[in-house]
Amino acid sequence: MATHLVAKEHDLGGLTVRRVLPHMQKKMVGPFIFFDHMGPTEFAAGQGINVRPHPHIGLSTLTYLFTGSILHRDSLGNHLEIFPGDVNWMTAGKGIVHSERETFEVRANKHAIDGLQCWVALPEHMAELESSFQHVKKQLLPTLIREDIMMRLIVGEAYGMSAPIKTYSPMFYLDIAACAGSAIDLPDSQQETAVYVITGEIEIAGQVYTKGDFVLFDDESAFSFVQPGRVVLLGGDRFEKVPHITWNFVGYSKERINQAIEDWRAGKFPAVPDDNKEFIPF
Repeated sequence: MATHLVAKEHDLGGLTVRRVLPHMQKKMVGPFIFFDHMGPTEFAAGQGINVRPHPHIGLSTLTYLFTGSILHRDSLGNHLEIFPGDVNWMTAGKGIVHSERETFEVRANKHAIDGLQCWVALPEHMAELESSFQHVKKQLLPTLIREDIMMRLIVGEAYGMSAPIKTYSPMFYLDIAACAGSAIDLPDSQQETAVYVITGEIEIAGQVYTKGDFVLFDDESAFSFVQPGRVVLLGGDRFEKVPHITWNFVGYSKERINQAIEDWRAGKFPAVPDDNKEFIPF
């Protein structure tokens, strides 16, 4: 029987965030260990996304927007703006620092933000990889179009498609829009799978779910759209060993996380070249 995981809602300085993972009932879905829906939120001129430099280890971050834009900077020297439909994929590995802000043109005017941010845990034997970064424009992502269904593969492999993002374990992350009555088979019955409803209504084994619902599949093999809508379908191979999460760190031992905390406090992480005047303390 499918399991509905209820998100916890937070207000972060005027930004509404709904956090699903990690959840008391299910810490991970495949490699996905963190799942946030930020927004939809409207900001007045002078307000907006303004996340100071902060560190990560042991994971890849995935940012995917529906509305608005975010200015990404990191300690590898990347400096670019993320727009709706693009994939922003940053692999922290042994350690990276980044900030998430907005351009002057965005912040100086009334604007909105709506999108998803996920953390994807690295397998234990890859947790100390060298840091890396990929940004892929929406035009380069695989798309599958049927009569009443459109799918975009954001990360991983599904339905015969493969996204141009270097991943480190089997996974998939799909943006799907469909008409009422459309039925969709899950991409791989052997992988853990969940669906998040952005708009509309879907049905799974006779149960209807609506906007904001995050549903973990059990032995179900398909779902259908009761109303026209949009969902994100995600999952991957089950992790036999679930890593720890403390603050922005993912690690397979508490000792490794404690070392990262001390390194951040001691200023041993690399700096963001063009955003190094402030940071978020542990």
